[in-house]
Amino acid sequence: MPLGAGADRANQLRDTTRRSSQVVMMPIIDGHNDLPMQLRARYGYRVEGLTRSRPGLQTDIPRLRAGRVGGQFWSVYVPSDLPEPEAVVATMEQIDAVYRMAAAYPGDLAIACSADDVERVIGEGRIASLIGIEGGHSIATSLGVLRAFARLGVRYLTLTHNHNTSWADSAAAEPAVDGLNDDGRAVVREMQRIGMLVDLSHVAPITMHAALDTAFAPVLFSHSGTRALHDHRRNVPDDVLTRLRDNGGVLHLTFVSPFVSAEFGAWQDAAEAEWARLGLPDPYPPFPRAPRPAEDPAAVPPRVGVDVAAEAAFRPWLAANPRPVVTIAQVADHVEHAREVAGVDHVGLGGDFDGTTDLPEGLSDVSGYPRLLAELSSRGWSGADLDKLSGRNVLRVLRDSERLAQEPLWPRTPAR
Repeated sequence: MPLGAGADRANQLRDTTRRSSQVVMMPIIDGHNDLPMQLRARYGYRVEGLTRSRPGLQTDIPRLRAGRVGGQFWSVYVPSDLPEPEAVVATMEQIDAVYRMAAAYPGDLAIACSADDVERVIGEGRIASLIGIEGGHSIATSLGVLRAFARLGVRYLTLTHNHNTSWADSAAAEPAVDGLNDDGRAVVREMQRIGMLVDLSHVAPITMHAALDTAFAPVLFSHSGTRALHDHRRNVPDDVLTRLRDNGGVLHLTFVSPFVSAEFGAWQDAAEAEWARLGLPDPYPPFPRAPRPAEDPAAVPPRVGVDVAAEAAFRPWLAANPRPVVTIAQVADHVEHAREVAGVDHVGLGGDFDGTTDLPEGLSDVSGYPRLLAELSSRGWSGADLDKLSGRNVLRVLRDSERLAQEPLWPRTPAR
């Protein structure tokens, strides 16, 4: 790094932050945040302490406020290699964590189950807390479980995570059912019949097309990039973006560095290959258990981080192969490409905070959204278009899904 380059970048970030304060925008409604998973892994589902920064977290209430977040889809993710009945139980625990989080901070958070709820909560100066399930394994191939989750307030289901289900193909596995089989098409139809959003992040392109063939209401991508800028399996091809425009859905652009930057993706692949060559232990800890009924949650050992000895053994490779810098401008490039192909009415933001440690400079936590908006403003985005990106587009998708539902479970006003 050239002498003074770090200081130059710090000055640029400060300048961007100052510019961001001049951008008038609708509050952000973000498509995906994994805080519930981090609360399970690090804190035994204890929800206290979110009024200040907590070690290891990218999300807390002050930083949500600084980021001008008015609505958040909280991901209730559980690993896709769990047996399906176990995944249902773990997903229920994750949903419970979101409700307990909202109950613990009633002046700041409120559960939202409809577009009207979101607008009301934002109008009250609170953060609308929506729920999204990340992976079709969580319904255990049961429409009854799907409907029960909808009644608990779940607003989207990602059809797969990183493993195929028996009825849908993931982007991270070899296709097995040609995108969707008859069960998968029935799941998509039932979701839209009851007004739940079909989330196509994590699925294979063949599954994206199969879902769009089946859908009669708008779909969304909760946290993905554009494949034309970086040919990563988690990104969305242009032929799908064109169909998304016609479907009326929205792509929430993510900030995850290996999805944003081809250089970073190549570095990550090389790092993982070297880690395996050295024979180091799996860097991803096992899925943490929830506290038992009689157990003090503080006594549950956290399941985070990697082995200290393994980190030491890997340090020489890291020193010789520094992590590439990913920038806000690169994220903005993905946003602009999606706008160019799908249209400004079909873009949103889905940072994936607390689901990754690999984030661009200036977007390291939930306070960073105004910097991205300022970057787009400097490229000529109007205030009206920034409002669409920030939240108006996804509000429209929510409202359209409710309007087109044949047997809506929402809207309702949850108890306060």
